[in-house]
Amino acid sequence: MAVDQATTGSISGTVHFAGSVPAPLKIDMGFDPACALSPRGENFASPIAVKDGKLANVFVYLKNPPILADWMIPKEHVIVDQVGCRYEPHVVGAMVGQTIEFRNSDNTEHNIHAASKTNAEWNESQSPKSQPILKHFDKPEIMLPVKCNQHPWMKMYVNVAENPLFAVTGADGSFEIKGLPPGEYTLAAVHEKLGEKTMTLKVAPKEQKTGADFSF
Repeated sequence: MAVDQATTGSISGTVHFAGSVPAPLKIDMGFDPACALSPRGENFASPIAVKDGKLANVFVYLKNPPILADWMIPKEHVIVDQVGCRYEPHVVGAMVGQTIEFRNSDNTEHNIHAASKTNAEWNESQSPKSQPILKHFDKPEIMLPVKCNQHPWMKMYVNVAENPLFAVTGADGSFEIKGLPPGEYTLAAVHEKLGEKTMTLKVAPKEQKTGADFSF
């Protein structure tokens, strides 16, 4: 059953961080000159990315999405690049079956390892500035880790959903999920280190619901 776009609404909010922010740790990339001499400069490990009390890289999704909707797999690729021996972006979302395009913009070889638990695990080498590796995942999976076996500090997360009703918070901690059919939902926010929080809310026809805020 297709979604009646004339009745859909949206949810928006901000994810806050109330604790003490851990100091980022400088990564020693000296064993690979292509990493150490990258124009991107120094690299820091900071899995808890906070700016002005707002938390980035949080995946926000519906735990009880509409099951009657006829969701189309987007033709657009989700882009993950390797720049300065780090993954950009750090967290992405994609639909089941949607193409994820892994690029290597570095002057060094990377080894992309999707350490899936629900989906099939895979591991492929990628030469410097070579053609993108195109992949998709066949099952939903939250915070699926992707790492580089060549550079152990490199890690990012792919979130695979059955529908397009998800978002990833930006540097300002904000998110918006559009195209929601009217209904009552359990909204979840999940972070790689801080876990998951949920809230229940209702979306009326055409409602643009704001203030769906989380705090870690």
